Amino acid sequence: MIFRFRIEKDTLGTVQVPIDKYWGAQTERSRNNFKIGLEGSMPIEIIHSFALLKKAAAYVNFELGILSKKKRDLISLVCDEIIEGKLDDQFPLVIWQTGSGTHSNMNVNEVIANRSHVLMGGVLGKGSYLIHPNDDVNKSQSSNDTYSTAMHIACYKKLIEKTIPSIEKLRRSLEKKSNSFKNVIKIGRTHLMDAVPITLGQEFSGYVSQIDHGLNSLIKTLEHLSELAIGATAVGTGLNSPKGYDSKVIEYICRYTGFPFKMANNKFESLASHDAIVESHSSLKQIAISLIKISNDIRFLSSGPRSGIGEIFIPENEPGSSIMPGKINPSQCEALIMVCTQIIGHDMSISLAGASGNYELNVCKPLMAYNFLQSAQLLSDSCYSFSEFCVKGIIPNYKRIKELLDKSLMLVTALTPRIGYEKSAKIAKCAYKNNTTLKEEAIRLGYLTIKEFDQLVKIDKMV
Repeated sequence: MIFRFRIEKDTLGTVQVPIDKYWGAQTERSRNNFKIGLEGSMPIEIIHSFALLKKAAAYVNFELGILSKKKRDLISLVCDEIIEGKLDDQFPLVIWQTGSGTHSNMNVNEVIANRSHVLMGGVLGKGSYLIHPNDDVNKSQSSNDTYSTAMHIACYKKLIEKTIPSIEKLRRSLEKKSNSFKNVIKIGRTHLMDAVPITLGQEFSGYVSQIDHGLNSLIKTLEHLSELAIGATAVGTGLNSPKGYDSKVIEYICRYTGFPFKMANNKFESLASHDAIVESHSSLKQIAISLIKISNDIRFLSSGPRSGIGEIFIPENEPGSSIMPGKINPSQCEALIMVCTQIIGHDMSISLAGASGNYELNVCKPLMAYNFLQSAQLLSDSCYSFSEFCVKGIIPNYKRIKELLDKSLMLVTALTPRIGYEKSAKIAKCAYKNNTTLKEEAIRLGYLTIKEFDQLVKIDKMV
């Protein structure tokens, strides 16, 4: 294969760039210097958010009299192409680059400048360019505030458009099951051992409440996450950014996205730390922890079909074994557990990355953005899948539930107010040792009559 190149230059000199690519010298340097990992390129959500920001900045720079209308319109046109996904293959840089995301900011700047040149009828690498990547596309900006802004836009949008709706869908599915199971009395379990009765609906209501608390926590973090750093430029002072630029850019971003973004309360904080990302992802971790508990409960409750608990049936979606015919596994539960385990791992990385703010700049921004967006996407997809292909099809195994309930020794708890703890314990121990029922032992030991026992042990009153 013969590769053809053109010559591009930056402040360090000349660089060979593939002749058919819109990026320039700085992008190519990063592409060659950071061949790290197999994760792929910078999340496309970040790139699209950059384009939203660059378009807004171009309009504001025009309004403030420091960018021509022709340049504004060209920059805006290319930004629209990026937002629509038409140039996705022009952003090859990996996550593992400079910690400020400067390389990806310049990747976007160079693509916009070079694509504008082509739209004007020019040939890449030849002639005089109307749009300069730094002087025009990056006008009034720094990589430090643009990457931070793009990161917040992308993460906020992902939560609103994908993650929260999927979690809400799972919550509705669990609530529907809780309501339909409200009269299904079963044995409860504490320490994995038999306990007093509970309804299956009550058990599922606990899952609904866990999701509610996690969602509330996540939604509360949106306030901080909506703060944008744009206008802070290099260190938070706003150097080279005109007065009023920051608020006007945010107005345009709000108009483009429909979301209530606002100016960061303190721009030094918005560059030097990313506590909003840490806080918001911590809520994703909280939900992940809840979902591991829920999915484990469901797979244990459905275990069997003959040698486990088997109190519920879950959908039989696919064969479970390549060697054991007829075996069905709780695969949706297992997938959800793996996703949530990954999210917990991401949270540790984000926590350490969030602590890596040195003076006026956090230097792990791409890692934080990558992990956050992957967590948000994985949680969205897995909640939808778990709801649709597991929870939706759960039905009680009434026969097994009654069998286990009738055999339970912990029904003896209903006797303690009448005969005391020690006599009740003796009844339970004797019933277990003699393989008899609680009623039989209560009568044999002379503690209660049949009528008294039946009056006290009413399972429907114990829940």
